[in-house]
Amino acid sequence: MQQEPATDAPHRDTPHLRVRQDRGYTVLEFRGEIDIVAATEITARLDDATKGPAPRVVIDLTRIEFFDCSGLRLLYRARGRVLDRGGRLRLVCTHPLTLRILRTTGLSRLLPPQASLDAALDRPEAASGTL
Repeated sequence: MQQEPATDAPHRDTPHLRVRQDRGYTVLEFRGEIDIVAATEITARLDDATKGPAPRVVIDLTRIEFFDCSGLRLLYRARGRVLDRGGRLRLVCTHPLTLRILRTTGLSRLLPPQASLDAALDRPEAASGTL
């Protein structure tokens, strides 16, 4: 049995992240508790998904149970990397407390949350918001 090269490691799913392709977008599905430990695990995969020219990324938060400032840092990081490369970033979130955090921090204006993956992928293109 052949082992995968180490360079493929960022593509493997982890307990806190599933990565897949859907309609031309890389979907990063965050799962469980998104805290500093999870963020450490997710960062390399997020960077991999946002490294090319004009990346098209959806971050799906529908399967999270907890989301703290480490999760916010991941969203800001993704947004900055995608915008710097001329890409598109979409967010899916239905978790009431997380939506409240997004509104309180103003991130919901920069990255408007959609209620479903279909809604995020079918949304017409729009310029990113500003604070």
